[in-house]
Parts: sequence; structure tokens; C-alpha cells
Amino acid sequence: MKSYKLFFAIALVLVVKSTIAQVTKNSNLFIELKKADSLIFNEGFNQCNYAALEKVLHKDLEFFHDQNGTQNLEQFYISFKNSICSNPNFKPIRKLVNETLKVFPLKNNGELYGAIQTGEHIFYIKEPNKNLYATEQGKFIHTWVLENGQWKVKRIISYEHKPPAKEYGVKFNANYAIKLFENDKKIEQLLIQHKIPSIAIGLIKNGNLQQIRTFGNKISNQPISNNSIYKVASLTKPITAFVVLKLIDEGYWSLDEPVSKYFTDKDIEHSKYLNKLTTRHILSHQSGFPNWRYLTDSKKLSFQFEPGTKWQYSGEGIEYLRKAIEKKFNRPFEDIAQEKLFNPLGMNNTYFYWTDKIDEKQYAVEHDENGKPINYEKHTVANASANLLTTVEDYSKFLVYVLNGAGLSKINYAEFLKAQSNEKDGIDWSLGMQMLSNLPNNETAFMHTGGDYGTKTIALILKNSKDGLVLFSNSENGMVLWQKIISEYFEGIGEEIVRRNLE
Repeated sequence: MKSYKLFFAIALVLVVKSTIAQVTKNSNLFIELKKADSLIFNEGFNQCNYAALEKVLHKDLEFFHDQNGTQNLEQFYISFKNSICSNPNFKPIRKLVNETLKVFPLKNNGELYGAIQTGEHIFYIKEPNKNLYATEQGKFIHTWVLENGQWKVKRIISYEHKPPAKEYGVKFNANYAIKLFENDKKIEQLLIQHKIPSIAIGLIKNGNLQQIRTFGNKISNQPISNNSIYKVASLTKPITAFVVLKLIDEGYWSLDEPVSKYFTDKDIEHSKYLNKLTTRHILSHQSGFPNWRYLTDSKKLSFQFEPGTKWQYSGEGIEYLRKAIEKKFNRPFEDIAQEKLFNPLGMNNTYFYWTDKIDEKQYAVEHDENGKPINYEKHTVANASANLLTTVEDYSKFLVYVLNGAGLSKINYAEFLKAQSNEKDGIDWSLGMQMLSNLPNNETAFMHTGGDYGTKTIALILKNSKDGLVLFSNSENGMVLWQKIISEYFEGIGEEIVRRNLE
């Protein structure tokens, strides 16, 4: 790190002391290097034109960034592909501040062999149906060398990144200033350190999907992407909850009607609590059921307490609700979910079970604690509590939908926002999600985790700021990172969320 800072300081001093040698803006050298700069950014960076980059990047490229560390040519291309050009619906765009551009010739015995180019640029985000909005400005130093009559950039220093200055006439939107995981190299190192094959991240800011980042592999040497499909385990439950809330909102289902009106499991048909069980109890984990009947001594379903009297997490409860809904409507639950949720939100890569629509090559294979792939099961029947297959982009769309009212009436959305049951001090449950109230800044968080052997996931949204985070990992060790991530990107609030969950 010290050598990097020393190199950086020396480069800056050399440029400052060389101002008397800069060429005029109408000189051939200035014009040639401005065109070369355009190949890097206007063509390469902005248009994702790899051919343009290949014309100007030196094979021994050294890239220094004040936030992302250092990269060689191969690492630069990987980062470029996975970060800059991975999501066409959220595309970074760079624009040069023309008046800041300067060029200083480098000569040896009077013969030109290279040049130093300095300047400032502004970075924007391009999204469909939106005007470009600025996220930051920065300074750059490019060292060019002349080889066989061709200009090649051999060293790039990118530094002093900050919100864009008003002097450039830029309207800055602070909501988009945060860039999730600026330090790609650090994340990649953490994955290796903890034997985690991949992590896929969706960042929501101000009720909008801001950024998707993916790191690592689906399986050995097969990089993860925005389209990679994860099994998200219990993150299935919030999906189920909002399908049910849509049915309630449309008048087809009742929150407080006995579920026994439509379905009764034979194991509990004679229970005194049968007609007390409601959808409200089930979605807030007050059903009285165990998590799963197969985990009990009898292997049969039973009420372990009267519904509505206390909290107990239960996958059985959510599954019981699915069966009741299917019985009433005489339709598969997954078809109802498709109609009420997946199709309207464009969740085109979300499934309750394996179908021929899934490209298995996109599947993020589960891995054990040693980083070894696990033989995975292809479930072919819907389970309302588990086994959902989806992408980080699709699930982020769902959270954005929830943050913005989920298309529900004010009365029914208020039921979701209300604490329905208490798990422990500091953690309540709403309808389908864990609820953490009285956080710093008077914030309230709604969250859910998902975990099967070899896969760990979490979804988190903040009610007031409308910020959120989705994390998918195809690793038994995936939870190692989520505490750090939540703490870092929800500063102050995140630390409290982690503390309450660990206590």
C-alpha cells in the first residue's frame, strides 16, 4: 500500500511540474490522444465495445483506482464484463469534461515515445425511460506509449472520486451516490478466503432497483451472472405471503376466516383448535404447528399450542395455507402466483419447482463448507415455504414492489406493516416477514432469510428510506458475509439489525 501511495504521489508531482510542457489543444498529439481516450470510454466503456478497447489497451496494462485497488489487463476485462457491462438496464456512462483535458509529451533524446494525459470526467447512470443522472466525478492520469505507430495506454490512474461539482452544471441525485461493493478485488478475496463460490447482490435505493452485482462462479470456472438461478429456500415464504395478500385485497380470501372452511389435514381433523386457525396466524407464524412434521417424534402434524397465543416459526403453516387455497380455487398455487405476482412484475426467471423452462446451465449449484459442489435435488412439486428458484434481479423486483405498496389497498398494506406477533425482544413478525422496529433514525426493517445446506440467502428492506438489499450465495458459508454487508451499507441501522439477530 505504501509503494502504491508513493507511486501515486510521484506521478502527480511529475504532472504538476510538467505543465510548461503541455501541448496546445489544436496540436496533432492532443487530437490523437483525445481520439484514443474516446476509444477507451465513448466506444469501450459507454458502448461495451471490446474491439475498441483492444486497440488502445497495452498488454502490460496497470490500472490503479483509489477505491477498487489495482488490476492488470486480464483483471480489468473481467471487472469490465461483470460490472460495467453486466446489466443493460443499469448502465454506467462516462463523459469527459473537455476543458480539463491536458497532454504532456514524453521524449527521449528529442524523440517522442509517449505522453501523459490528465483530465476530469463525470459518471452517469443510464436506465430505461429515465434521463441520465450523475453519480460521481473523478480525475485521471493516463500514461500512453507509442508502439509501431499506435498509441497504447500502459498505465491508468483513477482517483479523487466524489459527488459531481455544480460548476459542471450537473444535477446530482444523492440517492444514487452509493456504489455497492466498489472494491471488487476485496470481495473476490473474501469469497476465496471463506470458500464461497459466489454471491449475487441487489441494491435498492429510494424504492428503485439501483444496482446488481455478481461475484464468483455457479460452479467451477462458470462465472455467475444476473441471469443465474439460485434456490432461495425460505425466501419462498414472503412470495407466498404477498400472493395471499393479493387474493385478500381482491376479496377472494379472508385474513381472519378459519382455514378449515377449505382444507383440513387428516392428522388434525379432530383437534379442538382446528377451527381457530386463520391466515393471519399462519403468515405471522402463530399457527401452533411445528416447523415440519417430519422433525417431530410422531412424524404427524399437530397443534403444539392454540393458534394465535404465541410465536413459533413454521414451514408447515405456510404449506397448509397453500393446500387450502388450491382446494378453494381448484388451481395450482404456482399458477395463481404467476397471475398475481410473477407476470405483472416481469419475474420471468422465478419458479416454484424445476420445469423445462429453466436453463440448468444458469443454475448456481449448492456448495458445502469446503467449497465442494453438492448433488442437488430437482423438486417437481410446489412448496409454499421452500425451494423457490429465482434470480437476484427478480427477487429485487419483488422487494421494490413491496416497498412501494405491493398494489394493495391502504387497509391491507397497513396490515403488512403492522407487528402481528413477537419472536423475541426487538424482533416482531408482520404478515410473511420478520419486522425490526425502533431502529436508528426511527427506521423499521422487514427481512427474511433462507437457508438449506449449501445455499444461504437474505432479503432486507427499510420502510422509511425505501432502501433494500438482496443477497444470494450458493454456499454453506454464505452467511459469513451478510453481517458485514448489511453493516457496511446500512450504516448505523445495519449494525443494530445484525445485533438483534445475533442476540
